[in-house]
Amino acid sequence: MEKLRIVIIDRGHAGHEVERALIERAGMHLDVFFGDASDRAGRIQFAQGASAIIVRGSVIDGAFMDSIPGLRGIVRCGVGYENIDVEAATQRGILVANVPGYGNHSVSDHALMLILACMRGLGEGIANFGRLFGGPPRTDIIEMRQAVLGIIGLGRIGGALAQKTVGLFREVIACDPYISQERFRDLRVRSVTLDALLNESDVISIHCSLTPETTGMINAAAFAKMRRKPVLVNTARGSIVDENALLEALNFGKIHSAGLDVFSEEPPYPKWEPLLSHPRVTATGHYAFYSIGAMAELQRRAAENAVALAQGIVVPDCLNPEAVNPRM
Repeated sequence: MEKLRIVIIDRGHAGHEVERALIERAGMHLDVFFGDASDRAGRIQFAQGASAIIVRGSVIDGAFMDSIPGLRGIVRCGVGYENIDVEAATQRGILVANVPGYGNHSVSDHALMLILACMRGLGEGIANFGRLFGGPPRTDIIEMRQAVLGIIGLGRIGGALAQKTVGLFREVIACDPYISQERFRDLRVRSVTLDALLNESDVISIHCSLTPETTGMINAAAFAKMRRKPVLVNTARGSIVDENALLEALNFGKIHSAGLDVFSEEPPYPKWEPLLSHPRVTATGHYAFYSIGAMAELQRRAAENAVALAQGIVVPDCLNPEAVNPRM
């Protein structure tokens, strides 16, 4: 019997020995596409005969799926899956899975780093090291023990940040209508509405998914409700924040500062240069997800999910278990 074939169509790691060992141990074969990142036709051709594909940024729509007869599963190597048409996959009986939770600690660590950098004026302090030596880069520096941290999205990453900060801040509050009150109590976090969080927080950290509901959620109206001029940190998805409104809020002193790891357009140059060069912005290049441990887990779980989906097995990470009869 011919081995089932799994194809990685987006490279994102230094090597793929982790996936290869796991997939071959399952009696399957792995191929990796090394072509141009923009070559959609090349990806489709390379994936012919694949039972499952592992993707990162490639757009996987219905036409892509129809071009690969026999495809049973699609695995997004990461958390977000907005580049995959899950509804189209379900209509075609193709299972889709992502890898949630692999970066809980790396992303929450990064968010905490950006929070501290903003609160302490780290970027301005480094930029003005000689001129301001012996004095603070700004006068509005506060201590965590005096501040309220507001977390938007209390899922895996938001929950990890809460666990790390509940003893550091005066109070941790969160907004998440999809999380049980029992989880709020377990994390010792007060549940509030989004409006209350915007009004009460000295620091706001975003950890929700990008959905139609959350796209542009932090807009001019939201900034107007930020009574305490908070630090705003985004390590989730860039499009959750209206960046034009953010730049205006910074320029008019409506917020203290911003720590950004994600942007609506990536890479963000040259469009967002005015935002990136703002003295009260600390920006990093979308690497909050990364740590040695997180990458090892991501590769392992993506491969495990691909092996299962290639056989038509619904895994816990499956996004459309209703597609229970994958095409053969």
